[in-house]
Amino acid sequence: MFFSRFIMVAAIDNRAGFRDWQPVVRALETLLDADRVIGRKEELLVYECDGLTSYRQRPAVVTLPKTTAEISAIVEFCHKQDIPFVTRGAGTGLSGGALPIENCLLIVTTCMQQILDIDYDNQRVVVQPGVINNWITQAVSGAGFYYAPDPSSQLACSIGGNVAENSGGVHCLKYGVTTNHVLGLKLVLPNGEIVEVGGPVAEMPGYDLTGVFVGSEGTLGIVSEVTLRILKVPEAVQVILADFTSVEAAGETVSDIISAGIIPAGMEMMDNFSLNAVEDVVATNCYPRDAVAILLIEVDGAPAEVTACTQKIEALCRKNGARQLTHASDQQERLRLWKGRKAAFAAMGKLSPDYYVQDGVIPRTRLPEVLKEIEHLGKQHGYRVANVFHAGDGNLHPLILYNNNIPGQLEAVEALGGDILKLCVRVGGSISGEHGIGADKRCYMSTMFSATDLETMQWVRGAINTKGLANPTKIFQHREPAGSRPMGVLKRLRG
Repeated sequence: MFFSRFIMVAAIDNRAGFRDWQPVVRALETLLDADRVIGRKEELLVYECDGLTSYRQRPAVVTLPKTTAEISAIVEFCHKQDIPFVTRGAGTGLSGGALPIENCLLIVTTCMQQILDIDYDNQRVVVQPGVINNWITQAVSGAGFYYAPDPSSQLACSIGGNVAENSGGVHCLKYGVTTNHVLGLKLVLPNGEIVEVGGPVAEMPGYDLTGVFVGSEGTLGIVSEVTLRILKVPEAVQVILADFTSVEAAGETVSDIISAGIIPAGMEMMDNFSLNAVEDVVATNCYPRDAVAILLIEVDGAPAEVTACTQKIEALCRKNGARQLTHASDQQERLRLWKGRKAAFAAMGKLSPDYYVQDGVIPRTRLPEVLKEIEHLGKQHGYRVANVFHAGDGNLHPLILYNNNIPGQLEAVEALGGDILKLCVRVGGSISGEHGIGADKRCYMSTMFSATDLETMQWVRGAINTKGLANPTKIFQHREPAGSRPMGVLKRLRG
């Protein structure tokens, strides 16, 4: 088999956890400043999980590089010593993509926070991976530009993680997800070599290696610089809040708007459960608490276009029984309407000590029936489910509330989440729209891909990540490198 070359490579004295890490730490301190190599157990606790906090594993050592050359030196060292490594940005990911494995080295890019170049004439910026998503818009807004992908965590998440997971956001319906805004990448391959893919212009000859690396979740290498597209701020923007007495009516409105040829900049839905949680926490005072569901619809462009689209959207909302329509055209009003949607995940903390979120995707036309089935599944499993999601492109975010301190509840909500993902696939959708597969959903890859499909993906991974040291155990459930062990505190492999 193709994979035998790297599956059989075992990290020296590492398979059973016998590696002496002190020589490793000393060697790394010759590559970096000593204060950027972390080996004390109490300090390593900070890095034992990402946003999927139910999975935890302490890394053996953490490094904090500042340059491409430093990343290259660390990775080359890992390659020579057969040390598995995992890359981590801000740690906001929700699929366990940055979760350490037992006896691994964690490469954290939070010290790489420079915006290296801004080219307004050609509408592009070059940034390091630790730059926070929202910083780019802040840096270019004075010249009338912005960076379009805007995950709900954009005040905290970093560009390197956005690239690794191919993150989306509220405005991905019209403007696309991260891959649509990445022009080029500087990468450190799993053997330490530095390469550049893509370039300063959108169309480059040869294989689309930029597309291969965006969304690869750190399994093909580490991004050290990113060239991104920036956009001109639209002339006019209008946000409409429509409230409905049924989720089905809101779902029908979404389909009708797209069928009418209107592509809003963003179109989000929240159910009664989630909108009340938001009002309890952030008090926008603009979400009607008795609404069964609300739609937030944003249109932008030339003033005449915005006016015409707004009128058509209002008519479609009323046709489907919208009770009232609220408009916001100035910046402060728009931010107030969006504030609740952006805070929806955090607001769940007031209702429950823990929540488990999935991000399956479905065809827009199936929204009403799928939402009804999710409600049924929640009652069947005995857990409350709040729905807040990117309605325009069918990217669901069901939030399942539970208490991780009660034995058995995590396993139960994982089963419920799995049933929701299987439902998404059954109606012609996907198990992930923007959060990635990571450690959480790898056991569901076979529900939407055949064995041949998965084998083909592994050919790509094996060709670049020849020893299987870069983020092992993620995305795929099988064919793990011999030098890595299952998730440490996770005593089972799911599925």
